[in-house]
Amino acid sequence: MSMDSLFEEPRPEKPDENAPLAERMRPETLDDYVGQRHLLGPGKALRTAIERDRIPSMVLWGPPGVGKTTLAAIIARLTSSTFVKFSAVLSGVKEIREVMATAERHFRSGRRTILFIDEIHRFNKAQQDAFLPYVEKGSITLIGATTENPSFEVIAALLSRVRVFVLEALSDEDVRSLVERARQRFGYPISDEGLGSLVDLANGDARSALNILELAVGLAPEDGRIGKELVAEAAQQRVLLYDKGGEEHYNIISALHKSMRNSDADAALYWLARMLDAGEDPLYIARRLVRFASEDVGLADPAALAVALAATEAVRFIGMPEGQLALAQCALYLAAAPKSNSVYTAYSAALDEARNTRAEPVPLYLRNAPTRLMKQLRYGEGYRYAHDEEEGVSQMDCLPEQIRGQRYYVAKDVGVESEIKRRLDEARGRFRKT
Repeated sequence: MSMDSLFEEPRPEKPDENAPLAERMRPETLDDYVGQRHLLGPGKALRTAIERDRIPSMVLWGPPGVGKTTLAAIIARLTSSTFVKFSAVLSGVKEIREVMATAERHFRSGRRTILFIDEIHRFNKAQQDAFLPYVEKGSITLIGATTENPSFEVIAALLSRVRVFVLEALSDEDVRSLVERARQRFGYPISDEGLGSLVDLANGDARSALNILELAVGLAPEDGRIGKELVAEAAQQRVLLYDKGGEEHYNIISALHKSMRNSDADAALYWLARMLDAGEDPLYIARRLVRFASEDVGLADPAALAVALAATEAVRFIGMPEGQLALAQCALYLAAAPKSNSVYTAYSAALDEARNTRAEPVPLYLRNAPTRLMKQLRYGEGYRYAHDEEEGVSQMDCLPEQIRGQRYYVAKDVGVESEIKRRLDEARGRFRKT
């Protein structure tokens, strides 16, 4: 197919009766579109732009099954522009430039082109760069759809030239209304109890709801009702919103970390269960628990690090699903532990000093002198062996002279760290002015 022929394809038509239910149920007008009232309610900016056929270049960002592709299809029906769908998987820079050249010719002759790219996050940097001059000049109106955070997946130069519209997960009422439409349109014999279960299992994903319904219809006996049990059989398991490589991955691990930091053990268990049930690598979680043990518990309970490492080893030793309990035990321990970020802040302060100040030489008295020349250069001269000193501490500051007196570690008076604080305060009183 030539590039020009892409621009001659007819507008989207009604799907074949054998198409999947989700495809057959796509709304064709904004009035039939369900959800996203914050963008498409009466008088909202995006709805007004569509109705006036003044579509800006945009990225539609939202979770699966919330209507990104459907909205693009509605725009295709309503706009007076040439509407072109482009594949991020099948097209390289060469194909992009050919399409752009055709769009440029049409633009010069007064014809506008809307280029729709589903899963725009699959385009690499070079592919995205190829769109820039045409978006900037207005030769094309770009509509990208993505489940991934555009801040991470769309290059900054392109992102600055488009509007980002955030689509939200559908409410239970939105999903219910879609399933009700399908039930009435095709006469599906789903009970109210089955419908309620289906809405719950869909988790805000319209496509998932309609796919489960279609499968349940196929499983139902002739003249039989579709109840809760049949819906559960069709669904197999709850649809969890989770992407191990995407933003939700980071959102949920962040929720786990912050729940433990706030000593909310129940929330920590919930987020842990969400990650494990969605198929997250248990060793990734274990690594984050080990990090938490030092960053947020630290010396307030030094045993926390040992608990986290033991959980990691348990996961390696017995695997999954048995290892889930070791991670749960660790998460509960960390949530209940006294909290101190003094190790984290101390190391951050010392690292900042090391990176941003002059690299001062090691004091001579702290240097080893294994050779005669080093001894002649006074390496090691003046060193005082701590074990020979009263109470094991000498009056010798171990920092370079230019930063002597600096304090990076400020101990907290909590848990085991209280005793550590007492000991260090005594030691500092002997070798450093406070």
